[in-house]
Amino acid sequence: MKRFLKINAADNVAVALADLAAGERVEIDGGVVTLREAVARGHKFALRDLSEGENVIKYGYPIGHVTCDVAAGTWIHSHNLKTNLHDDLTYTYTPRVYPLDIPKRDVTVQGYLRRNGQMGIRNELWIVPSVGCVNGQAQAIAERVRRECDCSHLDDVRVYTHNYGCSQLGDDHANTRRALAQLVKHPNAGAVLVLGLGCENNQVAALQEEIGEWDDERVKFLIAQEVEDEIETGFEICRELVERTKSDRRQPLPLSYLKVGLKCGGSDGFSGITANPLVGVFSDWLIAQGGTTVLTEVPEMFGAETILMDRATDGGVFDRTVHLINDFKGYFRKYDQPIYENPSPGNKKGGITTLEEKSLGCVQKGGAQPVVDVLGYAQPIVKQGLNLLQAPGNDLVAASALALSGCQMVLFTTGRGTPFGSFVPTMKIATNTPLAQFKANWIDFNAGTLVEDEEPHAVLERLIDKILATADGEPLKHERTGFKEIAIFKSGVTL
Repeated sequence: MKRFLKINAADNVAVALADLAAGERVEIDGGVVTLREAVARGHKFALRDLSEGENVIKYGYPIGHVTCDVAAGTWIHSHNLKTNLHDDLTYTYTPRVYPLDIPKRDVTVQGYLRRNGQMGIRNELWIVPSVGCVNGQAQAIAERVRRECDCSHLDDVRVYTHNYGCSQLGDDHANTRRALAQLVKHPNAGAVLVLGLGCENNQVAALQEEIGEWDDERVKFLIAQEVEDEIETGFEICRELVERTKSDRRQPLPLSYLKVGLKCGGSDGFSGITANPLVGVFSDWLIAQGGTTVLTEVPEMFGAETILMDRATDGGVFDRTVHLINDFKGYFRKYDQPIYENPSPGNKKGGITTLEEKSLGCVQKGGAQPVVDVLGYAQPIVKQGLNLLQAPGNDLVAASALALSGCQMVLFTTGRGTPFGSFVPTMKIATNTPLAQFKANWIDFNAGTLVEDEEPHAVLERLIDKILATADGEPLKHERTGFKEIAIFKSGVTL
């Protein structure tokens, strides 16, 4: 296995692929660099002398500047590297198309075809509270359903609790209503009971208006204040829904039905070397088969946004991408918060120093296909191809947002590890083998072999097989443990 990697020919730093000792001699580009200090796995070291203020180049792009003179072989991190990012930028649309030669395959997904033409990859019964006040009642109904009904044909019976639906104003109120409407319509649910209280701001009638059309045989509504015993009534409704789902069967459907969300969290110095580029290659492959992928985490595009802007299919998509970036910066300023307060402590421990560095790794999940659309929060996907989505970097909020836009599955790359899962299958892809081995109860796929002895094409084929098996019904680790949640984006005041 290699002990270090220079990612791009233009780079003036290399990344340690194993813990390197002080005094170790590194042969690179026909020369030798002697390490002046120990460099931990995932961290960077200078390949030549750098003067104070000079840019550090990684992935072929600046990731910040050194704050003092740095000699070759020196560890580069937070103590001597600072971001170059500052206020809003002026962007110019310079379209760029990357030639991709990806053959089509005769591959199908064994999915559930819903009445509206959407595909589900799970068949579950969901109870969706319109307001947090009825979370307990919803859970009581679900527990009774699991106890008294034959649900062996269902993948899950689940309540998606939340704290919202009342005492919210403006965008928060709209976000909650829009998010719950998209949750109710998600094709991974074979049937849904919407449970309201009756006096909440998020009135069931208004929620129905937001939902628009629904399958009235599969989506039912109950207002607790309008019945004597909401648990008994809710149970009877769910018992009927369980019976209705017993006729559901998987059938072979084209890959064009598959929509996959792209997310990273707990990133490390390997994220932009292994898992994120691998997911990017898969994204390109799926789009070539007629499928769709969605990239979000807008604050983690800062510093690498022009890579995405230059791939916009037209000026309108470019303009919406500019607004996506600048509007999110405005959101930070609105609350007097620093725009570039990133990476996290875990990111830094794993070797990521600046937001530019994190973003250049993050956007690699989007591959090289054109950007076809920019979606607002909880806005449904309407165009096949690579979409950008307005949502923050927070893992559960962003993963939920991807699913709310219609993704049936989320690919979640991680260098530090996390056990959570969103309300759709959330595949944990490790950036490094030690994590995959140590947290085998969390990790579904190991991309760390890309810097070991496995050929990149073989790793991609393994990932494709894993994703297709998941779409066909094979449960992921978080599904086996039952760690499945929803988080709604909140940005304003609470009454």
